[in-house]
Amino acid sequence: MHAAHERIMYERLKIAMASEGLSGQPLLVPESLALSQREADCAEEHAQWFQRLGFELQRLGPESLAIRQIPALLKQAEANRLVQDVLADLMEYGTSDRIQAHLNELLGTMACHGAVRANRRLAIPEMNGLLRDMENTERSGQCNHGRPTWTQMGLDDLDKLFLRGR
Repeated sequence: MHAAHERIMYERLKIAMASEGLSGQPLLVPESLALSQREADCAEEHAQWFQRLGFELQRLGPESLAIRQIPALLKQAEANRLVQDVLADLMEYGTSDRIQAHLNELLGTMACHGAVRANRRLAIPEMNGLLRDMENTERSGQCNHGRPTWTQMGLDDLDKLFLRGR
């Protein structure tokens, strides 16, 4: 389910980014994030990119930021972890030209953090919604990392799995 939801989120992020950038969801309570000064400087330097990605960050001190808004499509994600991973990508890619070239990788990172976790139990309506979303999403047979999102098993395979038919 994580791989399937990740692909769905990734495709939605790509479409939203191509049209007008990602819309943000303000946090009711801003989250504080402790960083190195280099990371905080990078966040400040790339403030325009963060804004385009749906984030609103405010520098609180030499080594801290406040996260005031995250991308609306990723409202279930852990804000601190999401910002740290996006920052790591921005620091790796350097200039904004290189960021643009690696935008899909950046969106892939964001989709991964916004997707449901593998150990989470989904309710029946959530499961059905995920399946309906898969039907309407391009390349939904695998996640952004190439892992399959579903597999087909025959009755013989299921019997072997549960040690039946011996």
